[in-house]
Amino acid sequence: MKALLFGIGASILGMILYAVFAITTGIIIGFVSLAVGWLVGTAMLKGSGGIGGRRYQITAALLTYFAVAMAAVPIWIHYARQEREKEPQKLVAQERQLEKQAEQPSQTTAPAPQRSEISPAEALTKLALLGIASPFVELWDGGPSVSWAIGLFILFIGLKIAWRMTAGRPLQIFGPFENSSTRTP
Repeated sequence: MKALLFGIGASILGMILYAVFAITTGIIIGFVSLAVGWLVGTAMLKGSGGIGGRRYQITAALLTYFAVAMAAVPIWIHYARQEREKEPQKLVAQERQLEKQAEQPSQTTAPAPQRSEISPAEALTKLALLGIASPFVELWDGGPSVSWAIGLFILFIGLKIAWRMTAGRPLQIFGPFENSSTRTP
């Protein structure tokens, strides 16, 4: 349980580091996933007292994947806010265009689309699902590319780092040893 808690903490830290790096530099680079894999593997080993095994490996790989994939959510939110800041300029241009169209009575305008309200729980669920699928979103946007394939390969290496770090260690038996404090009559 302690290894899981340490792994979750390292996963959250890795996600934050990945997102902060991408937002501050403007560079979304897959090499950060290598650091996330190392962080999660190291934390889980620390929490387990150096014990590894298959369940630790699976957990470390999943936590690494979720950290890297979910880092896309704060990155997208950051860029969406930047676009929203540009939105008032677009609205002014649209208002001018609507005013011109209103001056010309022969043309009819279509009603503006209305936004549908969603609950916070629904929004969080959609963000989580989108975050989990984020390494594959580029496929839907424009198909596979060389940069997408390289990013996915680097993510795989990050998962492999976490997997190898949390592997079970072979049992070593040193002995039998002779008791040196035996008494001789």
